[in-house]
Amino acid sequence: MLQLTDKWVWDFWFAVDGEDYHMFYLQADKALQNPDLRHWNVSVGHAVSKNLRDWTLLPDAIAPTQGDDNAPDSFTTWTGCVIKVGAEWYMYYTGTKRAEKGLVQRVCLAKSPDLIHWTKHDSNPVVELDERWYDGLNLDYWHDASWRDPWVMKDPQTDLYHMLVTCRVNRGEPDGRGAIGYASSTNLLDWTVGDAFLAPGWFGEMEVPQIEKIGDRYYLFCSVSTRFHSAKHKAEPGCEPQTGVKYFVADSMMGPYECMGNGFLTGPKQDGLYSGRLIKGPDQAWYLLAFMGNDAQGQFAGNIIDPIKVVVADDGSLSLLD
Repeated sequence: MLQLTDKWVWDFWFAVDGEDYHMFYLQADKALQNPDLRHWNVSVGHAVSKNLRDWTLLPDAIAPTQGDDNAPDSFTTWTGCVIKVGAEWYMYYTGTKRAEKGLVQRVCLAKSPDLIHWTKHDSNPVVELDERWYDGLNLDYWHDASWRDPWVMKDPQTDLYHMLVTCRVNRGEPDGRGAIGYASSTNLLDWTVGDAFLAPGWFGEMEVPQIEKIGDRYYLFCSVSTRFHSAKHKAEPGCEPQTGVKYFVADSMMGPYECMGNGFLTGPKQDGLYSGRLIKGPDQAWYLLAFMGNDAQGQFAGNIIDPIKVVVADDGSLSLLD
């Protein structure tokens, strides 16, 4: 478990370098007292492990840009991902501007030769939402212009890179516009935004997307909240609103993705877990890690749990080992 005495930690992402698992995570000082303030007082911490359980802290990775309220990450440095290209590591992360009170999200980039020392890209932001497909800022029915949690992956068939993001499409009922947005690039710097990758109309937001190939199938993971299930979805037979990690399955990386059963990897036993990530452990089995939000007493825990083994059934459905 990663639990800090003086900071809350929540969303996180990995970079694997040889036998080392590097984890980058959002953190905020507990001196704030109110954990709801953590989002606006955030930096990106860094720890390393060989077993996904015992973590050694390393120097913090990045923090909001100071001195320029119009810098794309002057207010927040939120959730991202890391991908290696040649000898260099690319970290894509979510930035917001202090001048905009953090209401509009954009994807920014930092680079590193060693996962320790990071330099922000001169031309940030590198990807912004396109209102041809996505909702901009409309406070009449939503609290932000969502374009966050970038997940970047290399296409196994082409020289194309795909980026998935948490976003909202500009069509349908406002409470069901949560979607996984899409952009593509051949050089990881110049991105072309396209229509949504997945937009089921079920949620107000679908956070921290991730795609992994497990066996012969591809799985798209995201985290959803009970309070952001759409009215239409809640009215559908068999829908039982949950907070946790949801997954969709496909035969190829680019889909189409479909839900199996109720689609939740987590269940009542994992209540409070959010922003789950799947990663292959040292034993080559798949594991879920997530951060613990409110505990059984309703207090915000703000730690990252030990890994839970993922069980893959013959039909492709996933569950967690008790």
